Amino acid sequence: MSSSRTTEETYEAQNDQRLDELHSKIRTLRGVTTDIYDDAERQHLALDDTGNAFSSLSTSLSQSSRRAAQAFGLSGAGGVRQMRIIMYIVGSFLALWIVWKVKGIWWVSESA
Repeated sequence: MSSSRTTEETYEAQNDQRLDELHSKIRTLRGVTTDIYDDAERQHLALDDTGNAFSSLSTSLSQSSRRAAQAFGLSGAGGVRQMRIIMYIVGSFLALWIVWKVKGIWWVSESA
C-alpha cells in the first residue's frame, strides 16, 4: 500500500509539474496573441490615416487644378483666354530663340 501511495504521489507531482508547464505555455501564447492583435490594430489605424491623407491630398489637388483652370481660362467659356496664353508661350519661345541667335552672333564676333 505504501508503494502504491508513493507511486500516486509521484504521478500527482508529475501531473502538477506538467500542469504548471502547460499553464506557462498558455500564458506565453496569450501574450503572443495579444501582441499580434495590438500590432494588427496599430497597422489598421496607420492604414486608415494613410487613406485619409490620400483622400485629403486628392481633394486638395482637384481644387487646385480647378482654380488653376479658372485662372488660366481653361474652363468654361474661356477659349479666348486660352488662345492668348498659347500665343504668349509661343511668343516667349520665339523671343528667347531670337535672343539666343543674336547673342550667338555677338559672341562669335567678339572672339574673332
